[in-house]
Formats: sequence, C-alpha cells, structure tokens
Amino acid sequence: MPHPMFRPRRLREKPLLRRMVRETVLAVDDFVYPLFVVHGRGVREAIGSMPGQARLSVDELVKECKDAAGMGIPAVLLFGLPAEKDPRGTEAYADDGIVQQAVRAVKERVPDLLVITDVCLCEYTSHGHCGVVEDGAVRNDPTLELLARTAVSHAEAGADVIAPSDMMDGRVGAIREALDEASFAETPIMAYSAKYASVFYGPFREAADSTPQFGDRRSYQMDPANAQEAMREIALDLDEGADIVMVKPALPYLDIISRAKAEFGVPLAAYSVSGEYASGPAPTS
Repeated sequence: MPHPMFRPRRLREKPLLRRMVRETVLAVDDFVYPLFVVHGRGVREAIGSMPGQARLSVDELVKECKDAAGMGIPAVLLFGLPAEKDPRGTEAYADDGIVQQAVRAVKERVPDLLVITDVCLCEYTSHGHCGVVEDGAVRNDPTLELLARTAVSHAEAGADVIAPSDMMDGRVGAIREALDEASFAETPIMAYSAKYASVFYGPFREAADSTPQFGDRRSYQMDPANAQEAMREIALDLDEGADIVMVKPALPYLDIISRAKAEFGVPLAAYSVSGEYASGPAPTS
C-alpha cells in the first residue's frame, strides 16, 4: 500500500512540536481572579460554599492582590459587600463605598494589576435584586441611572475596566455615555452579555449575601434554552459600546462561547462561576 501523503502524527511525536502547533492555548495571561471585599480590618472570613475563598477586608485584599500579581495573574474582579443595604443600593455608587475604597487601595499598592469592577446593585439592595424595585417588579429604566453612577464612581476611584452584570436592557449604552461625559472615554467595558439564569450562582449568592428576598432573576437573566437570543444580546452590547463580552456560566454554555467567538470575533470572557468552582476538588494548602 502507498504511504499516506500527509501524516498528522508527525507533529504529535515530540512535546515541543505539539506545543509549537497547538491551536488553543490557555495561559495565566487569560485569567481574572474574582475577589469579595468587606468593611473592617484584618478580616479574612472563609466562604463555606467556596472552599479556599474568603471575604476580605481592604488590607487583606491588597495582600491577596499582591500574591495574584506575583503569580502572573493580570487582573482581579472585585465584588463588594456593603456596611448597610437599602432599596436603591446606595453604597454601590457612594464615593466611600467598599469597592471604591478597595480600588484606590489596590491601585496604590499594586499599580500594575488590572482592577475590574462588577457593576450591579444586587449586593447592595435590601431586596437582593439587580435593579430598582417598584410595585413588586424590577424596573429597567430607573435602574440605568444608578448603574451609570456606579460605573463612574468606580472609574473615578481608578478602576481599569467596568463590568456590568445586571442584565438590564440598555445598560451598556447608559454606562458608556456616562463614562464618556465624565472624561473616562478610554475606560473599557466588559459586559456580562449572555448571562443565563442558573443554580450555579448559589455559592456566589452566599459569598456576596445577594440572594433575592422575593421571586428570582429570570425576568432579566437569560432563559437557559435560548441560544439565538444570546447572539442578539451580544450584538446589542457591542452596538452600545462594549469592548469585551461575556458568556456566563462557562462550562454549561461552551456551544454559546464557540458560536459567539465565531460570529463576532471580539474579545470574549468565559466566566467559570462559583458553582462550577465549588463542584471541583477542594484546594489543598
């Protein structure tokens, strides 16, 4: 029999050859480290549903960020737990809010680390929803102003990237306009564009104390059965000014991640969420 003209195994024989022709590479440069920050000092409170993770006061957060930077991790994503909650999530956009304090401290002590801030109201509202609640329902448009104020306050504190996760319609456009008007036209937006309703968020809601006090988030987070809608959501966010788009959760929606990358070709984040983390092996010390 004639020898095959092309032998794919030739490029698999040696480890260095395999590395050289590898099509998809996952490296430390691709990672973002989510962190939870609380008021106080010397606080490192273990999160029971997320082994190895903790709620950190600002001083402890800075230590964690130094360690992350030392390992080559390029960015952290900050979530804040306020001292007090109210129906409109006031601390989310307060100048002395916990995330604003944390951003200033990290940028002062670890200036080369990228600081991404989550923009949402769920951690800050007494009802636990991601927007303004009126007459028992989450109202889209009244929420946009508060999200925009939150984004600007984060940028003023020194945030490198703004990441809205609320899933309100038009939030990217409202945030982009507010940032531009406040002289932060160069601050990029990483939009949680295709954020599906999921039980995988359970450990996060414990960590961030953000469980809704009534109902659920299905009226604004995406239906898990919808793929075409995800493409529309991503397209809308890009039209409104998003620089990076996200699919969340990651592992259950690999088809959406693949399709989004093929259709849009823009920087794409895949969020491996708390439930995915918690379902893996417990970290060892």
